[in-house]
Amino acid sequence: MTEGDDPSILATGNTTSQRRIMQALLKPIKSESLKQICVARFEELILSGKLAIGQKLPSERELALQLGVSRPVVHEGLVDLAAKGLVSMKPRIGTVVNDFRKEGSLSLLTSLVNYHQGRLDGGLLNSLLEMRMLFEVETARQAAQNRSDRHLQTFEKILEDQKTVGFDEVEKITELDFDFHHQIAIATGNHIYPLLLNSFKQFYFNLANQFFSDPAVVEAVFLFHEKMVGAIRQKDTNQAAGIMKDMLVHGEVHLKRMIEQDRTAQRTAIHLGTNQSDKLR
Repeated sequence: MTEGDDPSILATGNTTSQRRIMQALLKPIKSESLKQICVARFEELILSGKLAIGQKLPSERELALQLGVSRPVVHEGLVDLAAKGLVSMKPRIGTVVNDFRKEGSLSLLTSLVNYHQGRLDGGLLNSLLEMRMLFEVETARQAAQNRSDRHLQTFEKILEDQKTVGFDEVEKITELDFDFHHQIAIATGNHIYPLLLNSFKQFYFNLANQFFSDPAVVEAVFLFHEKMVGAIRQKDTNQAAGIMKDMLVHGEVHLKRMIEQDRTAQRTAIHLGTNQSDKLR
């Protein structure tokens, strides 16, 4: 809408110019559900090994016929898979399955968790925790060294928000914790660090929503935040790195215990269900 345009006049579409504006505003509604279903199906086939590395997929036209969707839906799905590193779309050759360990991007993390039905594979969990220890301890050190007064103001705002959030507001707590770690990455002055952390955002939120369901964990993490801000304020690089290491170790211990408790509960439920079935026979 340009300056001076009257929304009520635009709604009537009295002139050709107004109709063009309305057409631009009211673009056709597109559902991405079919594309998402196609992507999820191919992710499962590739991650499970049912589609082999180097295997060439049928043409987009053939895939559209087999899946019962339009060719544009197939194309958009393949582009999504290529962005994650699962396939390569090669001119005059077609689409070929990649070795995702060599070609995969960070956006593949969420797909790997979805493939395991929301449960973290042991190898994936350990890899993630090791990477986080290497990455975030160093970002804490650099944040303490390079932070500005403006960065400190943002940290103080997060600490103030922590004081008002309720322990039952798990989603808000998760957002605050991510914002805190993201602000540390920003305070380093490195342009890449915040982008790397952003690439984990969806994966992080899926995991942290369960992690922060324990009020004792929330209290401990918020206390770590306060100590970290103190170290960053004093520009104490070694203390900041040490606090980050302690915070990550605390999180790792609790996370692994939480996952083990969840697995035990699932095994118990399966065992009880089997016994109940046997009794009914």
